[in-house]
Amino acid sequence: MRLTPTVRGALFLFYTASLGAAPADSLLGITLVQDKTGAQVSVPLQIVILLTLLTLLPAIFMSVTPFLRLTVVLHFLRQALGTQTAPSNQVLVGLSLFLSLIIIQPVATQVYEQSWVPLEAGQLTAAQAWDRASGPIRGFLLRFAREKDIQLFLQISKAPPPATPSDVPLSALVPAYVLSELKVAFQIGAVLFLPFLVIDLVVASVTLSVGMVQLPPVMVSAPFKILLFVLVDGWNLVVGSLVKSFY
Repeated sequence: MRLTPTVRGALFLFYTASLGAAPADSLLGITLVQDKTGAQVSVPLQIVILLTLLTLLPAIFMSVTPFLRLTVVLHFLRQALGTQTAPSNQVLVGLSLFLSLIIIQPVATQVYEQSWVPLEAGQLTAAQAWDRASGPIRGFLLRFAREKDIQLFLQISKAPPPATPSDVPLSALVPAYVLSELKVAFQIGAVLFLPFLVIDLVVASVTLSVGMVQLPPVMVSAPFKILLFVLVDGWNLVVGSLVKSFY
């Protein structure tokens, strides 16, 4: 199976991060090997590192990509519509996954061309490749991480204030990005809730005024909310606005 540059670039981010931080001497009897580029991690240790990173990859992908904002907003939308399990979680996760791949494709392609290709050709070491790869990643995260959140995690980690944005460590930038994305996602979710909340209030008032106390207002308002959402082409508007918010 041939991996696309986007997928290979994403896997490379986590693989080179571990290789760049690998110790220079033996680890549990597994030593480094020498080649034309210098000391490299031996094949058994590479397999261990790769399997470890593959277990962490889903959590990292969900937290440090647009996947976080997309899934939270789509979840709020489903709750606002009152459809409970329609669309299902698998559909929402799949939609968020493919939209995330589209959004991060330029970054992954840049990382692939600048770091993975020279590393495969033996022109860079793993540490040098990671330094090149961290630039596009840091630039993407800085676009959406709030300065307030970055300052919070710099204070928590007791790191020195960075002279420039490019000097912000990823250990503070990544959680700051997660907090910023959660804030934006909740703001968008609150805005999505408002028109459907108005429909619920109107339907509840009408049903109570005519004495329909035995019929839950949610059952009456659900068809109207779905009809409104379909008439305004809601999926196109929501998905289009979400994707455009990253550009």
